[in-house]
Amino acid sequence: MLPGPPLVLVHGLWDSPRQFRHLERTLDGRRQPLLVPDLPHGLGGSPIEALADRLGSRIEAAFGPDAPIDLLGFSMGGVIARTWIQLLGGHRRTRRFLSVGSPQQGSLTALPWPRRLLAGIADMKPGSPLLQRLNGDLHALETIECSSYYCAADLMVVPGWRAVLPRGRRILLPVLTHRQLIRHPMALELLVADLLKP
Repeated sequence: MLPGPPLVLVHGLWDSPRQFRHLERTLDGRRQPLLVPDLPHGLGGSPIEALADRLGSRIEAAFGPDAPIDLLGFSMGGVIARTWIQLLGGHRRTRRFLSVGSPQQGSLTALPWPRRLLAGIADMKPGSPLLQRLNGDLHALETIECSSYYCAADLMVVPGWRAVLPRGRRILLPVLTHRQLIRHPMALELLVADLLKP
């Protein structure tokens, strides 16, 4: 018997569902059904809340309006997933949420980018209006098993310890780069163990 409900993987900025090919190979069909939606970010110009709305539409189209799901979001994908959970009603159907290298507390690398040009990147600035809304009311996360995976030397989420949710487990992965969080065999081993838990 395969563990858990459907699994949804949410990719990050300037990327596509191909980002998860290493994870999918390591899972080797042990989490089905699996949804890896393509959410084009417009080079960072699309606001995160708009992307979260698209994510919700793809989930509903694939699994209907009520079926429970597990979510894993990598990088910006983790903030998109969290926005859907907390602001768009996703908490009602989410069992488990894995945030991997996601700037849940903002990243200093987003500071130089103006909102009028790159709204999605600006949403990831420390203290952005979106992050203030998410961190200001955590009620929607209370019934979800949350885990944050991060690395200390992350150059996309700066400083690396900001890649954590305000609740749930925090797991420091023994890797050196942002990309290795979703590609390195040691990281994949830990992520897959979490995803295969009953």
